[in-house]
Amino acid sequence: MAGTAVFAELVDEDGAFKYYSYGEWKKSSSGKSVAIINPTTRQPQFKVQACTQQEVDKLMDEAKTAQKSWAKTPLWKRAELLHKAAALLKEHKVAIADCLVKEIAKPAKDAVTEAVRSGDLVSYCAEEGVRILGEGKFLVSDSFPGNERTKYCLTSKIPLGVILAIPPFNYPVNLAVSKIAPALIAGNSIVLKPPTQGAVAALHMVHCFHLAGFPKGLISCVSGKGSEIGDFLTMHPIVNCISFTGGDTGIAISKKAGMIPLQMELGGKDACIILEDADLDLAASNIVKGGFSYSGQRCTAVKVVLVMESVANALVDKVKAKVVKLTVGPPEDDCDITPVVTESSANFIEGLVMDAKQKGATFCQEYRREGNLIWPLLLDNVRPDMRIAWEEPFGPVLPVIRITSVEEGIHHCNASNFGLQGCVFTRDINKAILISDAMETGTVQINSAPARGPDHFPFQGLKDSGIGSQGITNSINMMTKIKTTVINLPTPSYTMG
Repeated sequence: MAGTAVFAELVDEDGAFKYYSYGEWKKSSSGKSVAIINPTTRQPQFKVQACTQQEVDKLMDEAKTAQKSWAKTPLWKRAELLHKAAALLKEHKVAIADCLVKEIAKPAKDAVTEAVRSGDLVSYCAEEGVRILGEGKFLVSDSFPGNERTKYCLTSKIPLGVILAIPPFNYPVNLAVSKIAPALIAGNSIVLKPPTQGAVAALHMVHCFHLAGFPKGLISCVSGKGSEIGDFLTMHPIVNCISFTGGDTGIAISKKAGMIPLQMELGGKDACIILEDADLDLAASNIVKGGFSYSGQRCTAVKVVLVMESVANALVDKVKAKVVKLTVGPPEDDCDITPVVTESSANFIEGLVMDAKQKGATFCQEYRREGNLIWPLLLDNVRPDMRIAWEEPFGPVLPVIRITSVEEGIHHCNASNFGLQGCVFTRDINKAILISDAMETGTVQINSAPARGPDHFPFQGLKDSGIGSQGITNSINMMTKIKTTVINLPTPSYTMG
C-alpha cells in the first residue's frame, strides 16, 4: 500500500482504494474497480473504485446540502481549516510523492515538490480569500446622469454552489488543490473527479482535507470509468460550475455543460521565438528545461522552437550539448527523462516522430524507445507540413523550425489552434514587447521558458487552449457571483463633509 498507516483506511479488503463521500471512505456498490498501470513497469500498481451513477447522485445531494451550511461559515474559519489542510499536505509529502512516482512516473524530487507546492497554494489561497471576499462595493445613484442620491447599492461576492473539479494526470495533486482551495474559501462545496493515472495521489490529498476537519459532504472524491460516470458528472443538474484541466475532452464538456460557468485549460503548442540578438546560452538552457522537464508532459512545455536562420546552427549545437547530459531512466532514480504516462501516449509520440522522419527532419539524436520510456529527441529542419510542427506531443520530443523573419515566427505561432503560452528571447525589450503583443497566447514569457506560476499569477489560454483564467485570485473570483442589495431612500441624501 502506498503511504503510511495514516492512510490505511483508504484501502478496502481487496486492496482497492475507496472513494470519499460524506466524510467517509467507502467501497462502491458496483463491486468493480479500475486498474492503474505503473508507467515504468507497465504492470498494475493500484486499483480504485468504479463508482456508479447512483453513488454520484448521492454525493451530489450531500454536496448541495453541505454547501448551504458552509456558506454561513465565517471566512476566518474557512481559512483556518484550509491552513490545517495545507500543513497536512506538507506533513505527508513523502506518502503523496510515492504515489506520484508509481502512478505517473514523476521524478521523486519533483513529486515531493508538487506536494509542498500544493500546501503553499492552499495557504496562500486562504489568505487571499479572506482579503478579497472580505471586501464589498458601495455605489451611489447620483453618479449616473439624471439621478439624485436616493439609492445606495451594496455588492458582495457569494458562492456558486457545487463545483465539479477535474484535474489532469500530470499534476493530479497541485491542479486539484488549485480548484479545491478557491472553491472552499469562496463558500462552495467540491466534487473531485481525479484522473485515473494520479487518482491514488489525489485520494491521499483528499485525506489531508479530511483530517483537517472539514464538514461532512462538503468535499467528495469519486473515481471510476469516464465512459460510465464522465458525462453523468459533467451534465449533472446539481453542478453549478466546472473547472477542468486536460485535453480535447474539455471541448466536448463545454458543448454539453449547459448554462454554468466553465474554467478550462486544454493544452498548448507553446512556441519559443529566438531572435538574432538573443543570449543563446540562456535560450538553450530554457529550451532544454522548458522542453524536457517531466519528459515534456506539461501544458506549458516548449513545444516548438522558431529560431532565426542566422543563429540556428549555434543554438542547435548548444541545445544538443545539453540534451546529451539529460539522465534517462526510472522516476525512483530522479532521472530527468522518465517513462511517459501510458503506452498509447508513447505510441502517439512515436507516430509524430516517424512522420517527421519520413518527411525529412534532421534527427539530432538517434530515436530510441523502450516500452513507455522515450529518450530525449531534438528534431531540426522541421517544416510546416510535418505533424510535429502543429500537434502537441506531450513527450520528450522537440521540433526546431528555422525562420527568416520575426513575422514568419509570429505567423506560425498564431496559425496554431492553441494559444496557451509562448516565449521570446532577445536583448531588445522593445522588440520583445512588440512580439508579445502580436502573439495570440494567454501568456508570453520574455527571456524565459513558458511556465504556470507562481500559482498566484493569472494563467489562461486563448482559442482551443481554454476558457476563463486561473491563478488563485482569478479562480476565487470565477467561483463566485455578484449579489447586489439596493437601499432606496425617500429623499436624496448627501454627505456634507
